[in-house]
Amino acid sequence: MLGKIVFVTNNRHKLEEVSAILAGIYEVVSLEQIGCTDDIEETAHTLEGNALIKAKYIYDRYGIDCFADDTGLEVEALDNAPGVYSARYAGEEKSAENNMNLLLRNLEGVTNRNARFRTVICAILHGKELFFEGVVDGKILYEPVGNGGFGYDPIFMPDGYNLSFAELNMADKNKISHRGRAVEAFCSYLKM
Repeated sequence: MLGKIVFVTNNRHKLEEVSAILAGIYEVVSLEQIGCTDDIEETAHTLEGNALIKAKYIYDRYGIDCFADDTGLEVEALDNAPGVYSARYAGEEKSAENNMNLLLRNLEGVTNRNARFRTVICAILHGKELFFEGVVDGKILYEPVGNGGFGYDPIFMPDGYNLSFAELNMADKNKISHRGRAVEAFCSYLKM
């Protein structure tokens, strides 16, 4: 029987991605499944800090092994913005469409389209805090392409591909994505 671990997210897309990667190692449980409806504020100025805040919140209140992530899109020409503020780049309503549109406006006339997605996972297992990171380099496209994925996926093309993240199927995206790489590092630790 698989052990259970809580993924501290309300993002259904993230939950699906990570559940697929951890299948056979852990049963990934949602916040809803443990009865947590709290909105956990991400007040840190780093991805590591936000991931820790979320994981500690659940571990301290529920005493359950858990992990949380925070992800940022870092655009070289914008001094790595939006970074830790990626989800609320265009405002607190956290609109993916508005975030993409603002980013594209801020890059108008800019030829350096280099960017990277970076994910940091904080896991708390039996009270021990652990951190894992995943990075994928790529470019920002000039307009959204594709119908899959979420967030900035339609305007991000990973290096070595001619497709945006929104055009890749979930299995292919998980093999190369920032979140996939962070979860793989986490899985490698779990298998030790």
